[in-house]
Formats: sequence, C-alpha cells, structure tokens
Amino acid sequence: MADGTLYIGQRRYSSWSMRGWLPVKLAGLDVDVRVLKFTRPGPTRAIEETSPNKLVPYLEHKGARIWESLAICEYCAEQAPGLWPEDRIARAHARAIASEMHAGFRGLRSSMWMNLGRDFSPLGRTQEALADIARIEALWADTRARFGAGGPFLFGATFGAADAMFAPVVARFLGWKPVLKPETQAYCAAVRAHPLVDEWYRGAATEPDDWLVTEYETPPQT
Repeated sequence: MADGTLYIGQRRYSSWSMRGWLPVKLAGLDVDVRVLKFTRPGPTRAIEETSPNKLVPYLEHKGARIWESLAICEYCAEQAPGLWPEDRIARAHARAIASEMHAGFRGLRSSMWMNLGRDFSPLGRTQEALADIARIEALWADTRARFGAGGPFLFGATFGAADAMFAPVVARFLGWKPVLKPETQAYCAAVRAHPLVDEWYRGAATEPDDWLVTEYETPPQT
C-alpha cells in the first residue's frame, strides 16, 4: 500500500502540478498519483473537495498534508536533502530563484501558458512576456556561471528542486518558441531530455481527448 497520494491536474496543462510531481519523484516518495481533471471556467468540484486551498498539486504523505508546489519541494527535500545544493551559498541561491519563480513571471505565465501538445509559435510575445523571458535568461545564465560547472543543469550535474520549479518554463519555451540565446536553448534541451520530464510528457500524450480544455487549446489573437 502506498504511503499517500499526490493530486495533480492534467499533465498537458498543469504547470504547478508538474512542479509538485517532479520533486516527489526525485525524492522517491511512494505515493499514488491521482489526476483531478479541471475544467474552465472553474472551479472544479473534485479539486475544491480534496485540496485545502482548492488547487493542485496537493500531497498527502504519511499523515502530512502539503499544498503549494514550493512547499512540496521543501517537504521532499527533507526526505531527500540532495534536492537542494549541499553548499550553503548555492542552496540559498537555489531557494531564492525557486521562490522568484513561484511568485513572479506573471506576464510569461498569462501570455504563454503551458500546453505540451501544441506549437503556438510565434505568438504570445507580449511586452510583459518578453521582459520576463529576459529576466529568466539572465537568471539562468548567472546561476549556471556561478554554480553550474560540471553538468547541464542550473547547479551542475544534478537535476534538483530549482530545475523542477523551472521545468514548466522550459515547456513554455519549447511550445511557444520565443527567440532564445544558445545557452538558454542548451539548458532547455537538457531539461527536456531528463527521464522524469520525459515521463511527464509521455503521460500528457496519453490523456484522453475529453480532457482537453478549449481555453488552453485556442491560440491568442495577436
């Protein structure tokens, strides 16, 4: 019997669910994964009746109840400390950039939503989204320069919690194809090739057609 349950939304769209699922898998937690198919307009009753904040992801594990993706990352890191860098300064930096992702980049998130089954290029390039992309590229470049020696990920050879928080940004970049610097493209390729990210994509590809949400399948008008 599993030690708990992780509740997520459709893999095709749910960027926050991806941010919760990846650290759970990285930490090796023995949980069942249950998809609560959301609809638009919301709210979705199954999610409202299950999750304390009426959102996904939501993790129940050995009596603990954790909502919010960054809180799930921190909980998983208690079970598997390697999710954050061992070095104190690198670890502080990783938490800072993960928190910035959790709280910010609303222009990108609203203009280039996550859809793992569509190519929306060259749309979504609003002024706000492009400003967010410039900040993300600078953030990744600085992190890689300071801490990323020895591997393709933000902190080197290990795909960790910070990479998990930014994995849906990579998915957006791959789906909307904004103009990116070569080093950004290389990082995106490394994240997409990670076995767990690929597993998430493969899961999205198997979701039935009646899980599609028209709002997220319709390209923006500009």
